[in-house]
Amino acid sequence: MADPVPIQGARADRARRVADVLRQQIHAGAYPDGLPNESELATEFSASRNTVREALGVLKHEGLIDRGPRIGTHVAQRKYAHGLDTLLGLKETFNGQGEVRNQVRAAMLVAAPPSVAHRLRLGPGEHAVFIERLRYLGDLPLSLDLTYLAPDIGTQILGHPLEDNDLFALIEQVSGQPLGSAALALEAIPADAHSAVALQVPNGAPLLMLERLTSLDDGRPVDLEYIRMRGDRITMRGNLIRSKP
Repeated sequence: MADPVPIQGARADRARRVADVLRQQIHAGAYPDGLPNESELATEFSASRNTVREALGVLKHEGLIDRGPRIGTHVAQRKYAHGLDTLLGLKETFNGQGEVRNQVRAAMLVAAPPSVAHRLRLGPGEHAVFIERLRYLGDLPLSLDLTYLAPDIGTQILGHPLEDNDLFALIEQVSGQPLGSAALALEAIPADAHSAVALQVPNGAPLLMLERLTSLDDGRPVDLEYIRMRGDRITMRGNLIRSKP
């Protein structure tokens, strides 16, 4: 077996490559007792200690690790994986990882904005049910969810406790139908002042914005959501299959 070839290029580029691999390993649950020292990492990555030190600086700036002269390098926080290829509510997603609870900030009938009415196939002037929830995993605020529901389903859901239930389960319960599919878009946005306070992150911190339109099994769209998730605590994961051109 040939000797490993040292990573080439500018040190910042080399450090970025090391940081990317370390980040993935941390998210996969590696290093429960702390990261190896700089010399060991330099050997593992065939990189200089300066490159490794810069890579660790990147991860520390992200808040992923803590470093100290007497404590070494330890994982400061881990991210929770949220699937992109399965239609699950947050409570279902994090089943077994802690208690998911909702702080209901609004739950009411509203005049549906034209774009919302169009996507939910509502007529002009029809109302939708609007629900805003701040969602916690234990004591950690994970997401701020703004949801518009078709009025016939939404008004029934308003009669159920929302603090400890996923809307998906309630939709299936009141409609008598299973959910079928969802169209989604995911993008990065900075936290506005209101969202930053609610999610306990700095103003302008990176958030993951998930826009999701969910339909019943018969194809009828019933749930339009705008979900702001903490980018420092959630990683979106999924499996893709290459389609034929």
